[in-house]
Amino acid sequence: MTTGLSSVDHAIVLGYIAGIVALSWVLARRQRTGTDYFLAGRAMGALPLAASILANQASAVSLVGAPAFVALREGGGLRWLQYELALPLSMLLLIAFLLPALRSVPGSSIYAYAERRFGRGTRRALAGCFLLSRGLALGVILYASSLVVSAATGLGTTSALLAVGLLSVAYTSLGGIVADIWSDVIQLALLWLGTIVSAVYLLSRPGLVQAIPADRAQALVPEFGPHAGSFTLGPMLLGGLFLYLSYYGCDQSQAQRLLTARDERAARRALLLTGLLRFPLVLTYCFFGLLLAGLLRTDPDFAASLAGRPVDSLVPVFITTYLPSGLRGLLVAGILAAAMSSIDSALNSLAAVTLEDVLGRETGTQNAWTGRVTSLAWGLFAVAAGLFFAQTGTTVLELVNLIGSAFYGPLLGVFTLGVLAPGVNGRHAVAGLGAGLLTNLALALGAPWLSWLWWNPAGWLATSVVALALARRPMRLPRFAASRREALLLGGVFAAMLALLAAL
Repeated sequence: MTTGLSSVDHAIVLGYIAGIVALSWVLARRQRTGTDYFLAGRAMGALPLAASILANQASAVSLVGAPAFVALREGGGLRWLQYELALPLSMLLLIAFLLPALRSVPGSSIYAYAERRFGRGTRRALAGCFLLSRGLALGVILYASSLVVSAATGLGTTSALLAVGLLSVAYTSLGGIVADIWSDVIQLALLWLGTIVSAVYLLSRPGLVQAIPADRAQALVPEFGPHAGSFTLGPMLLGGLFLYLSYYGCDQSQAQRLLTARDERAARRALLLTGLLRFPLVLTYCFFGLLLAGLLRTDPDFAASLAGRPVDSLVPVFITTYLPSGLRGLLVAGILAAAMSSIDSALNSLAAVTLEDVLGRETGTQNAWTGRVTSLAWGLFAVAAGLFFAQTGTTVLELVNLIGSAFYGPLLGVFTLGVLAPGVNGRHAVAGLGAGLLTNLALALGAPWLSWLWWNPAGWLATSVVALALARRPMRLPRFAASRREALLLGGVFAAMLALLAAL
């Protein structure tokens, strides 16, 4: 086995980076206003939006963390796929209930809906939760990508993190969200292709498939209740449903893409395509992890090279010591692409919320350079957060979900109250939000045995119950806005996924 990157690998990686920066520079020349920079002129179609949403979720955290979870983590294996059962259901509910409210906002921030429905204070409270949670999660993404760059180049983790962070900040601050979306399309293709080619390369090794431990191939663990482990069907399905609903509908970094759609039909189609295509993508890199589990048993030298390293080093070490020249560069570029696709959307959204929700500057009154400078400031914060997380011992896959789960349930609670509870006012909503956040904090400190996935429904429930109790008014169910075709397609995908996991 050889280590490091060859000249061919360096050419592939540098060519990719140069192409992305050039794309951002070309698109930046067309931007004049905040609407151009943050909303792509409200002209995006469904296909690039769906690819962008998929690329954002399949970040470097996924490509580094998921195969490591499948191959190495105690209690891991293909059971991570249970998490994906919640995705088509959450897309259906998002289309049916939340999308019309999100699309009704006039600017680039979805939290403008909270101001119109509850008042300025509620809008700022939601914006503050987003800024804190997404800023910290961005640090985790930077840390995950630095593991690969460090292994490939010999740089220390700190130096690699600074290099990836500053590069991503540079091209994101330049090109705005339209550069983010089109670069995401390229990044998704590169990520998926690199993973497939690496899996095919592993499949050519004799006896590897037969060496995969049987317990790693188990996908369905039908346990429910508060004492079920984090990676069982109950918390992953119910907790994942609330997490995905909030992530795609109440997290500015994702929902802002829905505001760039040319019309509501394009936004609906983007969500529908996400619900249909995400499981094949996740299945690809989880299957890659399963093959790595077999490689660990058939190649003692490879297994020995991981001794003393963190679990998340599995994919970086495999890339830089096992793959042939050329393919090595392709997969390093793929992981950089995955990292940058998540970094660019987060930076653009953090800047949009800071300017519009916190500072009160409407999108139409901003110029593009204001957004660029604000994106740069948030990029520096994310680099600092990544340096902090590099000192922790928690796996990147759990870190990013822990951060999200602390905030997502309460955020979703406020949005659903806005749509389903006309009797709730701003004072009730803010009190409910505080109750939801405190509930999750109490669970984290007082019930460490409880899966963090349960924080999502617990935070939503606490937020809703407190707000409704103060308002003394019940919820109402609005019109189900999803079409019959959308319901049949997403419901069918859920049934097919459940059948496949049961068969595994």
